[in-house]
Amino acid sequence: MSGLLDVLVLGGGQSGLATGYFLRRTGRSFAVLDGEPGPGGAWRHGWDSLHLFSPAEWSSLPGWRMPQRPGQPYPDRDTVLAYMADYEGRYGLPVERPVEILSVSRDDGGFVVETDKGQRRSRALVAATGTWRKPFVPDYPGRDDFQGVQLHSAAYRNAQPFAGKRVLVVGGGNSGAQILAEVSQVADATWVTPQPPMFLPDDVDGRVLFQRATERWRAAQEGRSVDLPAGGFGDVVMVPPVKEARARGGLHAVRPFDRFTAHGVVWSDGAETAVDAVIWCTGFRPATDILKPLGIVDDSGRVSTDGTRSTVLPGLWLVGYGEWTGTASATLIGVMRTARGTAKEIDAFLGSNAASVEIASPRL
Repeated sequence: MSGLLDVLVLGGGQSGLATGYFLRRTGRSFAVLDGEPGPGGAWRHGWDSLHLFSPAEWSSLPGWRMPQRPGQPYPDRDTVLAYMADYEGRYGLPVERPVEILSVSRDDGGFVVETDKGQRRSRALVAATGTWRKPFVPDYPGRDDFQGVQLHSAAYRNAQPFAGKRVLVVGGGNSGAQILAEVSQVADATWVTPQPPMFLPDDVDGRVLFQRATERWRAAQEGRSVDLPAGGFGDVVMVPPVKEARARGGLHAVRPFDRFTAHGVVWSDGAETAVDAVIWCTGFRPATDILKPLGIVDDSGRVSTDGTRSTVLPGLWLVGYGEWTGTASATLIGVMRTARGTAKEIDAFLGSNAASVEIASPRL
């Protein structure tokens, strides 16, 4: 292992790779530390039938367009994984894996990162750990007493284990809609959402949503208002499986139940329903526990930022966690803008003529 690097990037998913692409252009020394056994980040854990809701050209990382497979308008999970693996090699990104990050601290030289492979040090740090390792499940009354299966979408693979079961799919976003569409083919599935789901027109996909998000961002930067159709990344895109569910009347959603029982749930009108399994499609929280020793992480897992730069800790950037780190920054194509800006800021922070300082090899 080397000594003091200019930059350490924590996380080798889409945000880490995009940041690495732009850091490579600065000439700074850096490494990307990834906890996964192979390329792909959170996409390695997507369910078997997962498809993006944007065409390949609108689902690409900076510098290289994702290849389009014939007859596949929306790339599937395996296409994304192959693309990300090839992307690392194409640009020679210095990704090290598997490296489990244990904690992060500061010293006079910058940042000290403790890992299961030893200690690493850098002058600047980019947290790009995403959210996948922090699935969120709401605290419903009686949830711990429920004797059926509970599974978060992070661990869902396919519908087969639920065949013939009575299943609640909880959550109104695209994950909820796509998993409901699949599970309802083999199970007695009920879709539970806080509000009625917002379905986008059939001709609106992630490409259109990103264009709208970009226009809203530009308008905000220029201090002007913009009149665009409603719709955001949390609204349901009508990808083919969801259209199929709609055609058979399978997209009906009901409002949340009040509480769990040992064998089911009780609704607001007092009616009780027996349930075998609950699939939680209720989102994630920032996976920032490793930053807690720095004393900058709030109860929601967020860090105060101006764009991606920490407002309280010089030398720290956070990339790809959602809107609070940049518009559409948790998407494959959307992270490009924030990654580019982050690399530029880091280069300026380190100083145009500052040289890396070599230190003793890290403790193993």
